[in-house]
Amino acid sequence: MSEVIKDAIEQEFTTNFEALEKRLNGASALPIHQVRKKAINAFQELGLPTARNEEYKYTDLKKALQKTFDFKAPSPQGKINRETIEECLIPGLDANILIFINGVFSNELSTIISPEDQLTIKDLEAATMEDKELIDNYFAQYANYEHDAFIALNTAFTEHGSFIHIPDNKLVEKPIALYFFNDAQAGKSYNQPRNLFIVGKSSQATFLEVFYTVGKHESFTNIVSEIVVNENANAEYYKIQNNRDTAFHVGTTQVWQARNSQFSAYTFTLNGAMIRNNLNIASDGEGCESHMYGLYLLHGKTHVDNHTEIDHIKPNSFSNELYKGIMEDQSHGVFNGKVYVRQAAQKTNAFQSNKNILLSDQATINSKPQLEIWADDVKCSHGCTTGQLDEEALFYLQSRGVSKERARVLLLYAFAVEVLENVKLEPLKAYLEDLISERLHKDF
Repeated sequence: MSEVIKDAIEQEFTTNFEALEKRLNGASALPIHQVRKKAINAFQELGLPTARNEEYKYTDLKKALQKTFDFKAPSPQGKINRETIEECLIPGLDANILIFINGVFSNELSTIISPEDQLTIKDLEAATMEDKELIDNYFAQYANYEHDAFIALNTAFTEHGSFIHIPDNKLVEKPIALYFFNDAQAGKSYNQPRNLFIVGKSSQATFLEVFYTVGKHESFTNIVSEIVVNENANAEYYKIQNNRDTAFHVGTTQVWQARNSQFSAYTFTLNGAMIRNNLNIASDGEGCESHMYGLYLLHGKTHVDNHTEIDHIKPNSFSNELYKGIMEDQSHGVFNGKVYVRQAAQKTNAFQSNKNILLSDQATINSKPQLEIWADDVKCSHGCTTGQLDEEALFYLQSRGVSKERARVLLLYAFAVEVLENVKLEPLKAYLEDLISERLHKDF
């Protein structure tokens, strides 16, 4: 394949950016557009990554996107009725509900129940005009578009998404649930929503991102969420991916933590075509605490690539990471977890673990835990295990009268529950337990 053909997809995005500038008119004078222009320049320099890029060695998204999508054609605006949306909401979860159709926030379909003095929720486009100081201070300050082409692409095309600001000393009791629907009923869709969540000093909030595709055609989402957790604040973040097997997804969650803050992330992936999750945390204050939990149950030809990074910058911080995977059929899992401990980050405790079960000869996992330490007074460990079901445990259950199929399900559920038990939202935990139990009984 010639370089001209190989680079056609980058040229399509460059042409689309020129069309965006024309559409913006006067809004192109805002400071955020200067960031957009820097980002498109970075994207042109980087190009979409291929398998030759070490960070995307096992996930050739460029090849997949080039084969599947025509980015010259504009993505439809999309329209999904309220009944379909309500069927997809997490049962029993009393939450602020934000609905996005093809990346665009729908005020009509959303429901905000928390008092206005607790939080501000806006479409990002409105926030760029009405909250310029916060946007200028925080937007694109943490997600590095100079080194990742998908972050650069998202930043360059930033228009829609969400801006959520929790002032200092606020407890937002109701979770904030963002549901992203791709309307692929009439044709293929693609979108690039951008989120900016700011949790003020000594405040507390919980965020959820849930992804669905409606329709039989392929969809592509390239989403970036920047989460700012200020001093003494506590934030929880859940990402639920149980999409159609025609859904392509690249998601970057970039977190910055200040002194004595706490942050926990939970990523659950059950289905999709090709998924890349980037979770990056900058532990930039003394006394920070960070938790990362992930569970992926893959079947068919689903491909999921989880890349995580925790950067310990200041001393006396703690991080704990546990990712577990179950893979069946021809599914492919990738895990790359990086832990950095800088020289100034003395007395850091950092722990990382990735465990996987392969249930077929054709299922594969590529796992690469990394630990880089420049400090000398730390406690750090990392590890990875990959194998099949414990035959002795399987035999023991069968000897107690449990059928082989039932024994397999019980062992797999016990394997998964170590991640599930950390979920603090009871309706969400029940919802996930039902999904996982159904999948295990059906597929495994």
